[in-house]
Amino acid sequence: MATMHTVTGGANPVGSMLRRWRAHRSISQLDLAYDVGVSPRHLSFVETGKSRPSPSLIDALSDRLDIPLRERNSLLLAAGHAPRYSEEPITADAMTRVRDSVQRVLDAHNPNFGVALDRTWNVVLANDSANLLTASLPEHLQGPPFNLFRASLHPDGFAGMTRNFDVWGRYLVDLLHRLTRVTGDPRLADLEDEIGTYSTVRALDRDASPAPDPMLIVPLELELGDVVLSFFSTLTTFGSPRDITLEEMTIELFYPADATTESWVAMMQR
Repeated sequence: MATMHTVTGGANPVGSMLRRWRAHRSISQLDLAYDVGVSPRHLSFVETGKSRPSPSLIDALSDRLDIPLRERNSLLLAAGHAPRYSEEPITADAMTRVRDSVQRVLDAHNPNFGVALDRTWNVVLANDSANLLTASLPEHLQGPPFNLFRASLHPDGFAGMTRNFDVWGRYLVDLLHRLTRVTGDPRLADLEDEIGTYSTVRALDRDASPAPDPMLIVPLELELGDVVLSFFSTLTTFGSPRDITLEEMTIELFYPADATTESWVAMMQR
C-alpha cells in the first residue's frame, strides 16, 4: 500500500488538484480509494490536507485518473516532491533521434500532407507538401506558432476552401472539446473560446443537421482551383513516453480518400 505523510496546517494545493481531477473524471472518492489500494479515510485526508501523498501514491492516483505527465509534475511539486518527467523541446540535442525519425516519416509521406503537432495542435514539424499548402494562408494565420485548429476553422483559413466544412468543421470542434476535457489544459480552453467566436464555427452551431449519408470516416474535402480533393487522416502518438513533449506530440498524416485525389497525388510525385 502506498504511504502517506501527515501534515499540519497551511494550504493544500495537491489535495485540491486531486479533487478537481477526480471530479473531472467523475469518480467517487470511495471508488478511487479502492482502485488504488488505499483506505477512503486516507484519500480523504489527502484531499483535505491532513496528509501529504507520497510520490508512489501520486503515481497510482494519476494512473487511475489518467492524468497527463505535465499535470503529474504539477501534483508532485504541489506535494513537495521533485518532478519526475522531463520536458525537452523538440529542438533539443536530446531529441535529435526522435526529431529526425519523425521528420523522416513526414518526408516519406510526401506529396501527401503530414505534420507533427503539440498538445494545443501547434505544428512543430511538417513535410514539404504541408508547408506548401500552409504558405497559401494569410500571414496572421501562419504564426508562429502555426495552429492547425485555428488555421482550419478561421474564416480566412482552410474553412474557405473546405467544401464539406459543415462536417469537417464540426469534427474539429468536437475534437478540440474532447482534448480540452481530457487534459484540462487552460490553453486549449482559451483556444476553444477563441474559435467559438469565428463566424464559420457559429454557423455550425446554427446548422446542427446530421450528414445526409452515413460515412465510415470523416473526409477533408479541399477545393484547390478547379479540383476537389478528398483526404482522410490518421493520428499517431508515441507509446509509453516518459517525456512531456513526446507524450503531447501527435503525428497527423493525410491519405487520398478517392480516385481523383489519388491521381492528383500521383501526378504531384512526378
